[in-house]
Amino acid sequence: MRSRTTRLTFGAVALIAIGAATVLLARSERHISILSSSVRAFDRHARETTDAIAELRVGQQAYVAAGQGAAFWMPRVAAAIEQVTAAIGSLRRAARSAPGHQALMEAEATVKELRTTEKRIREYLSSGDHLMAADVIFTEGGDAAATAARQVEMARLAEQQAFDATEGNLRRQQATTLAATAVVVVTIMLWLVPVRHQKPSRPVEEWAHPSQPVAAAVEASPPPPPVSPFPGIAAELCTEFGRVRDVDDLKRMLARAADSMDANGLVVWLESPGGTDLQPVVAHGYSPQVVARMPVVSRSANNAAAAAYRTGLQQIVPSTPGRASGAIVAPILAPDGCIGALSAEIRAGSERSEGIQALVTIVAAQLAGLFAATASSADPLPRQSAQA
Repeated sequence: MRSRTTRLTFGAVALIAIGAATVLLARSERHISILSSSVRAFDRHARETTDAIAELRVGQQAYVAAGQGAAFWMPRVAAAIEQVTAAIGSLRRAARSAPGHQALMEAEATVKELRTTEKRIREYLSSGDHLMAADVIFTEGGDAAATAARQVEMARLAEQQAFDATEGNLRRQQATTLAATAVVVVTIMLWLVPVRHQKPSRPVEEWAHPSQPVAAAVEASPPPPPVSPFPGIAAELCTEFGRVRDVDDLKRMLARAADSMDANGLVVWLESPGGTDLQPVVAHGYSPQVVARMPVVSRSANNAAAAAYRTGLQQIVPSTPGRASGAIVAPILAPDGCIGALSAEIRAGSERSEGIQALVTIVAAQLAGLFAATASSADPLPRQSAQA
């Protein structure tokens, strides 16, 4: 990594990875927005169709109701049948899921039966047989209308479930993209850390004592510098964070991350629904009494967590002679902006390590993938579940 050309090449690779991740996330969000608008329109149209079926059923019952006239209601029922037929056909063409499409095909067949039933009702009314007309209205007609409404509702629910499944897959892809990009970028950053060049040692023949064997002089030379373990640790953490399924898994990963970064404790802060303050949702390394006393941090507060949340930049709190430990606070960055912060209480002096700072950033990126899907719509986790 001492070659300037090599350093520039790997820096360009990191920028390309960030740009590609940004484009993929933007496309994914746009796709989710389009699907959300489509399912909302489908839902509204389906409810309107169900209401039209109910009005059709009421109109048929008015044929034989006292004080109502069939001549008045027949045109309305005929228009309602045409409206329902057209609406169900439109819904079938707009349906994206196979169960929804099947339910709407069955609804079309039910409406055809309802049309045939309406024809029989009118024949009975024309012949003056109101008793038979009423029997058909309240048995066959009522059953057909209820069945059609139920089938439309089944299609609506199927479309909503299909959207939820698609959105879940896209959110998981977003989290994977963020994790992979973080691994690539942080690994390159660690490799590009400037290395202080040492002066080349003189040949053995020049500095070895004449009475000392050459082999002994070679053995006395300093050992090569150790290879940094942080890239491997970062890769393992990212892999394990991708398998987190619940709060217990998250607490286990926070404990492992704290050991890797030499931290006494970790606290995950998430923004409130209004974005005015930060609340502790998960913690590791602190007693339940300490966690219970953790206050809500205002966005404008004069501390590292609030500063990281406001600026989206990592904050370093150096250790002092009067303080046994320092701190590193990394922002939790989602596609729509910063949604919280990860604070790590680091043992004295270690907060200045670039490798540990990079590990804190990686863990914050993994938390962004876990919390970004729900941060804008769900409240933070209950405080009583914050102790790891």
